[in-house]
Amino acid sequence: MSAIRIYADTSVFGGAFDEEFQAASKVFFQQVRSGRFKLVTSALVQEEIEPAPTDVRGLFEGLLDIVDVVDVSEEAVSLRDAYLESGIVSPQWSDDALHVAIATVAGCALIVSWNFRHIVHFEKIPLYNAVNTLRGYSSIGIFSPLEVIQYEG
Repeated sequence: MSAIRIYADTSVFGGAFDEEFQAASKVFFQQVRSGRFKLVTSALVQEEIEPAPTDVRGLFEGLLDIVDVVDVSEEAVSLRDAYLESGIVSPQWSDDALHVAIATVAGCALIVSWNFRHIVHFEKIPLYNAVNTLRGYSSIGIFSPLEVIQYEG
């Protein structure tokens, strides 16, 4: 079975050093390294991580040899704008919508995030996917890392 293409937004990298999210985030990245997931991230994540603490930047940089870093394309910006026009999130949170758009355009099966307000939210997920369908894209699974990691046993 080939690895699942999965996009991780900035919160997942930071989550590896946050007491609340640390355990699941670390297991997620272990499973990336073991080949269960093909990690996709973006120039947007790279930009958002620049001012982050050293350990967060170090985690990101340490994965660069096995991760696909995709650019923020005009196609992704257009899809983000469709999310905004649909009122899924307000323009103030356009970067959150851009993460979903980048993952969708990059053909990822899943996006993982600890952002429960604007990304991993039961009311927003079907809205993102409705716009994806209307624009000819596949649906994308939107989960927290806790929901995608494989447990022993």
